[in-house]
Amino acid sequence: MRILVTGGAGFIGSFLCESLLDEGHEVICLDNLFSGFRRNIQPFRTNPSFEFIRHDVVEPILLEVDQIYNLACPASPVHYQYNPVKTVKTNVMGTINMLGMAKRVKARILQASTSEVYGDPQVHPQPEEYWGHVNPVGARSCYDEGKRVAETLMMDYHRQNAVDIRIARIFNTYGPRMSIDDGRVVSNLIVQALRGEPMTVYGDGSQTRSFCYISDLVRGLRMLMDQEGVHRPVNLGNPVEVSILSFAERVREQTGTGSQIRFEPLPSDDPVRRRPDIAQARKLFDWEPEVELKKGLRLTVDYFDDLLRK
Repeated sequence: MRILVTGGAGFIGSFLCESLLDEGHEVICLDNLFSGFRRNIQPFRTNPSFEFIRHDVVEPILLEVDQIYNLACPASPVHYQYNPVKTVKTNVMGTINMLGMAKRVKARILQASTSEVYGDPQVHPQPEEYWGHVNPVGARSCYDEGKRVAETLMMDYHRQNAVDIRIARIFNTYGPRMSIDDGRVVSNLIVQALRGEPMTVYGDGSQTRSFCYISDLVRGLRMLMDQEGVHRPVNLGNPVEVSILSFAERVREQTGTGSQIRFEPLPSDDPVRRRPDIAQARKLFDWEPEVELKKGLRLTVDYFDDLLRK
């Protein structure tokens, strides 16, 4: 098939492009390189089945494709709060543009949504039926509400125009090719530890996250895309819940650092608990994560260690 991946030079997008190429598909990678990097797609730039187009999804583009994975949007608070209006535009106008393309060429489209649609959840773990607890006017709302509107647009294009949609609610994902300065907890703690700097933990570290390794997530995205008739949101994440303080201690152990942990005030609207209910993914296409945190963290630490030595 001929497959478009928007945000294809980003962390998740580049692994998705690579996976699709390995299966023999033609892949068009669309990215404006705001938070993506050419180095992420360098290993397959010479593949004749791969094409890179530097383009912003906010602007219309005409392409003929069979499938669309819409991953274009900065996903870390540092990046999406840098220009919050642009973040909203990417989520809303970018999604409209991709849905318009899918409608015109009758392509199946998958929207990369996020666990942030649940906000600071009052239901735990979070099933897809939960509507969330989101601050619509907070500093994070450009991303949270942008993704919620993107889901609305997907459902409305499906109901009104019979567009064949998929919606993946992605929980915390980690692995090689993460940006060194993206401000997310995994990269922050690993980079600080490797540099021998104090490791920043916000609040008292009791807040929890669920960390899914990149290969598991990409497998889940592809399985969801290939599943027939699934037009409702599906959680993709690791149901193993870890406190941030416990995670920091694991990073210290893996890196062998002497860094001390430094506690800072908790950012506004930061979720206290986050864990996906993945019963739907298990039931619909028999998916669940396979890579344990210890193994995935080792691979990620090795990547950052190599990057910092260059």
